Amino acid sequence: MRSTPPSSAPSPAPPDGAGDDPRWLAVQARDASADGRFVYAVRTTGVYARPGSAARLPRPENVEFFDTAQAAEAAGYRASQRHAADPAALAARHAVLVAAACRRIEAAQQALPLARLADLAGMSAFHFHRVFKAVTGLTPKAYASAWQARRLRQQLDGQASVTTAMNEAGFGSSSRLHEAADRMLGMRPSDYRAGGSRADIRFAVGECSLGAILVARSERGVCAILLGDDPEALVRQLQDRFSNARLIGADAGFEQWVAQVVALVEAPALGLDLPLDVRGTAFQERVWRALRQVPAGTTVSYAELAQRIGAPGSARAVAQACAANALAVAIPCHRVVRRDGGLSGYRWGVKRKRELLAREAGEPPGVAGAPPAAGPEEVLPDARQAAAGGDPS
Repeated sequence: MRSTPPSSAPSPAPPDGAGDDPRWLAVQARDASADGRFVYAVRTTGVYARPGSAARLPRPENVEFFDTAQAAEAAGYRASQRHAADPAALAARHAVLVAAACRRIEAAQQALPLARLADLAGMSAFHFHRVFKAVTGLTPKAYASAWQARRLRQQLDGQASVTTAMNEAGFGSSSRLHEAADRMLGMRPSDYRAGGSRADIRFAVGECSLGAILVARSERGVCAILLGDDPEALVRQLQDRFSNARLIGADAGFEQWVAQVVALVEAPALGLDLPLDVRGTAFQERVWRALRQVPAGTTVSYAELAQRIGAPGSARAVAQACAANALAVAIPCHRVVRRDGGLSGYRWGVKRKRELLAREAGEPPGVAGAPPAAGPEEVLPDARQAAAGGDPS
């Protein structure tokens, strides 16, 4: 890292130094209330710090200001030791480094070794692995695998040949593709390209205290848990989701699976001890993985969840991922609320969401007054609310 940033760096101090800039007064006063509004950088040392930092004051003619730490780093500065030790600053720095690593993973045609990613981030392999997982909820290898699966699905959905999809997704050989196909697609690539025409999906429709419930499983695990008022509508939703799969009405052996899922709906805090067949984009799977780490009886806002997956500012995209979740309660998107605590939208009705949260809080079923039907007064579901310009956070 160079110690002297280029003279073309943004937001330079005036020619006669920073003394005439009102932000310099905050630095002189070590005003902690200004932290987060800007950072100041010192040309002679090549470091930047918070206005409230207790570091020795530099000469004003050597100072320049930046709106964010990211802007200072883009101009060639590095964080001071005190700034790096600040938890909020450290978290922001880690988020920037991990976001850059994610872009490198996505752009690479072949998997990048952990040591290479860590070196580019300026960390040891062990530290980078730990930071990456803390920010995204995934290891670098798992993130790369999820992104590769997304590229593969995109190619096959676009009706590319299996060979073209294999090359575009970065598989070195057909044997590697077929080894990964079951984990990534739940079926052979050729079957996925044909819309899952050879996949068997077993399902059953029943009743629970929240209305009708449909449970479906593939060879890999439970692939759909749908709630609603009309059993036939739930079956149509399953048909739309697996348009060319062979849907098979469940046999007696399937009742155990359905019973466990119904028990989960009646007591969400129990959790579900069944394998799940989770299918989504790399981003959606990051959101869903983070959701499964939200403890029962607690809630998180859309903005907080976006922070947890290392994508601050993506609250709307997080809401859309919640709305795309087809595994009700098992992936607990009912635990995501607005920043002000409001319940916002829910794919299966806000009243069901309220009832699930009440049960997790220890209240008996029905206390929240949630009938199965979703009334017309409810707010828009997450994805439609985001598209309509509402703020889901």
